[in-house]
Amino acid sequence: MRFNSTTAALTILAAAMGTALFSQIRPVQAETVLSAEAETGSVMAVEAVYAPPQAVSTGGMALPDFRTIVRENTDAIVKIEVVQNAREVTAEQGQQGGSGDPMEEFLRRFGGVPRSGSPHGMRQPEQQGMGSGFIISSSGEILTNAHVVKGADEVTVRLNDQREFKAKVLGLDERTDVALIKIEAKGLPIVQLGNSDGLEVGEWVLAIGAPFGLDYSATQGIISATGRELPNESFVPFIQTDAAVNPGNSGGPLFNTQGQVIGINSQIYSRSGGYMGLSFAIPIKTAMGVAKQLESKGFVERGWLGVAIQDMSPALAKRFGMEKPRGALIGDIVPDSPALAGGLETGDVILTFDGQQVKKSSDLPAIVAATPIGNSAKVEVLRNGKTQFLTIKVGKLKEDRVASNTPVQRKDESALDLVVADLSAAQRSQLGIKQGGALVTQVKPGPAAEAGVREGDVVLEVNRAKITDAQSFGALVNKQPKDESTLLLIRRGGGSIFLVVEPA
Repeated sequence: MRFNSTTAALTILAAAMGTALFSQIRPVQAETVLSAEAETGSVMAVEAVYAPPQAVSTGGMALPDFRTIVRENTDAIVKIEVVQNAREVTAEQGQQGGSGDPMEEFLRRFGGVPRSGSPHGMRQPEQQGMGSGFIISSSGEILTNAHVVKGADEVTVRLNDQREFKAKVLGLDERTDVALIKIEAKGLPIVQLGNSDGLEVGEWVLAIGAPFGLDYSATQGIISATGRELPNESFVPFIQTDAAVNPGNSGGPLFNTQGQVIGINSQIYSRSGGYMGLSFAIPIKTAMGVAKQLESKGFVERGWLGVAIQDMSPALAKRFGMEKPRGALIGDIVPDSPALAGGLETGDVILTFDGQQVKKSSDLPAIVAATPIGNSAKVEVLRNGKTQFLTIKVGKLKEDRVASNTPVQRKDESALDLVVADLSAAQRSQLGIKQGGALVTQVKPGPAAEAGVREGDVVLEVNRAKITDAQSFGALVNKQPKDESTLLLIRRGGGSIFLVVEPA
């Protein structure tokens, strides 16, 4: 599935809906959208006795009866209301287009509500929003989405029996869009947690939440895909479903037919901001691993390897001597990283990590992130057509690194319908390339363009032979038989990728 920002928006099931939206429900207001950015273990012992629903037969086909799930779990599902107080916006923030607050950005871009209460845009008014959540301990711990409570000055939880409590945010993690909040209460009903590892496409699921503020709405569907990778969401192998979820369902539970929570409803794929058949939930295993750290220390630490990876396409798999595409191909290794210290090399294909299969590149970040920092992980790699095992001590993930852009300088060396140039000292400094490489200054129509080569890329290798300069690039490419594909290692921004250029 390809996500095109010009034709559709990957949207948060918006928590920051704003007072204007819920004063009256109107179709145009219901089309509000907000772009989303969104570990393993368990946090609390959850004990529940549950009788699975009986199947209902319709015309010879057995369908699940979700009535028991709704009846037994409604009291453990909550509605969350949030308030962000009015606040001043500095002149600099006003000139830059806002305070950067998620609620304000939501209303400004999509809600049709003015950004501030003053003519000069220097004061942000009080803002309100809502979402859903579910109770995971009888003493008041509740799971929801980070985007539901982020930036809130006041969080109110309303139970099914109409009791209301002020909630404390114990911690939130924007990378996974998970938040743990707590209310002061005892003897609360709790949900039963399931296992999100063994899910299969086609399983029935049930979502319960407060879409558009309509409390305790239940919708059913099936699992459409598992381990779904979304743009800019490296740490969550999303569950894709076709259960109808909408703004306000954020943070609500996704149940299996045994009445167990297997996910947290988090995002939708939509052109209008409303349900269009593609919903995404955070696996409960991932969420509970995050919740455990949020409960104990209020933030999340993640394992770090220090590699830039990519999927193995059929063409790449063939070049690397594999029967079928699998694993994560290393295109670059960060200096002074655990990967470098552990002996990983550019061109290695990681097949397993710490005993877990790496079927595609998107599997690896979540596996590594969930590995305890300091643990020694056994890593199976394919190198030069042979498998071998390495032991790597997992490091700690730091702040995101910023990719760099390179100014283009035209020169005259050309091959593969590419024009390349030697790198200047300034470009090498900016890109962090000490030696070798050839800068792509022009990509002409042809196989290289079709393979994905772009202007500004730096070619580091041709068929695993290192490039010293533009001239060596031309010499290596011109030696390549015209009926064979060419394997390029490309440096792009802050990382590297392999591309296969098929013969014309």
